[in-house]
Formats: sequence, C-alpha cells, structure tokens
Amino acid sequence: MLSLSGKFARGGVLALCMVLLATAGCRTHRGKDLTKSSPEVLYKKAHKSLDSYDFQAAIKGYEQLTARFPFTDQARQARLDLIYAYYRAGEKESATDAAETFIRENPTHPRVDYAWYVKGLVEFERQPNALEKLFHVDLSQRPPSTARKSFSAFRTVVEQYPKSEYAHDAEQRMIYLRNRLASYEVYVARYYMKRGAYVAAAQRAKGCVENFDGAPAVKEALQIMVQAYDRLNLKPLADKARTVYELNYGGAIQLAQADIKRPWWKLW
Repeated sequence: MLSLSGKFARGGVLALCMVLLATAGCRTHRGKDLTKSSPEVLYKKAHKSLDSYDFQAAIKGYEQLTARFPFTDQARQARLDLIYAYYRAGEKESATDAAETFIRENPTHPRVDYAWYVKGLVEFERQPNALEKLFHVDLSQRPPSTARKSFSAFRTVVEQYPKSEYAHDAEQRMIYLRNRLASYEVYVARYYMKRGAYVAAAQRAKGCVENFDGAPAVKEALQIMVQAYDRLNLKPLADKARTVYELNYGGAIQLAQADIKRPWWKLW
C-alpha cells in the first residue's frame, strides 16, 4: 500500500510528463508553422496561383510574402510577378505603381526590362467601349492621354535593352503608337485649319513631321504646312515644306482636308 507521500510523488511525475509532452507538441506545431510560412513556400504557393490564372489569390500571396520577408530574393521576384498579376487582374493603377516602384528600387536588376515592358503594356491604347465599337469611332480623334506614356516606356525597352526578349514586341507597339499619335496631331491641325488658325495648324503639323517620321499621317501634315504657310504669306517656309513633300512623295501638293468629318450622331 502506497503512503500519502508516495502518491504525491507519483502524481508529480505524471504532471511533469504531461507538461513535457505539451511543450514538445507546441514546439513541433510551431516548427511546422514556420516551415509553411517560409519565403520559399509562400512564393511557390503564390506562383502556383499565378500559373492557374487565379490572380487575386496570387496577389494576396505575393503581398503577404513581400510584407513578411521584404529583403529576401523571393520577395524581390514576387514584386516583379506582382506587376503582371495586377495587370492581368485588371488593376492597372496598381500594376503601374508596382512597375515604377520596382524600376526605382532595382534599376540594375537583370529583369528590369520586364518592368518597363509591362508598364508600357498597361498604358497601351485602351480598347474602345461597346458604343465606340458600335459606331466605329475613329480612335485617332481621341486625345492620346496614355499613348505617350506607353510609347515612352516601350522606347526605353527598345533603346536601353535592345537584346531584351520584349524589345521586338515593344518596337512593333511603338510603330502603332507612333501612327496613332501622328494621326491625332494631323486631326488637330485640320481642326485649326478649318477655323483659320493657321499658325497653330502649321505648328501642330510641323510637330507631327519632326516627331513621328515615317508615320502615314506625315504626308498630310506636310500638305497642311504648305497651305498654312501660304495663307500666312510665309513663302520661304511654304517652299521648304513643299520641297520636302515632293522629295518624299512626288507630285503636286493636294489640298489637305480642311473640314472635319463629323459622325452623324454628333449634333455640335
């Protein structure tokens, strides 16, 4: 028969064992949590979501990684992936901010060309809405609020990173944007010609010729320059523009369109 002191001793041993088991369990559980939340695991999980086109889950994972482990290699790569994830999720402002932040913080990163490319892609010519598609609105008449930013970003890729895998596509998009911007300049120049603002028309057309060489709209820009200078009695300038036109296009100067064709639904 155990004595009272023996019972207390046995109870103390059992209590100690329970405490040790509980402590070991906590340590094991805590170790598993650390493994699950390591930078490598968080990045793989977020990247898997990105590959599965679950962009919101990818964004959440990348943001968690960059917040908890901001100075790791995985976080740096996550910031690059975030640019694309934001873009594909339709969060254009966030994509632009992420690209600009990455460029500012990692100017010598071997993949900074990608940040510039996506920055240009985000700004690249918004698609016409349903009504614009229905009435076939001429995009050349829309103020190029983002086209210039896109052109500048793509130009950085082409000029500073000519061996980049994105350089060729960026150059092709630049050609489209060049033609788009040139067409808008001519559209504005025609508007000024119609209203008799010949100085403004000549300046706008001249800017088109100087800044967008090779664009189809340059031909009409030269025509507008000749007409505007003739109206202003600036014969030397008119002759110079006429010579440039003849050397590049041949033949006599045709009258540029002075009137702006209005769609039938516009009443003003």
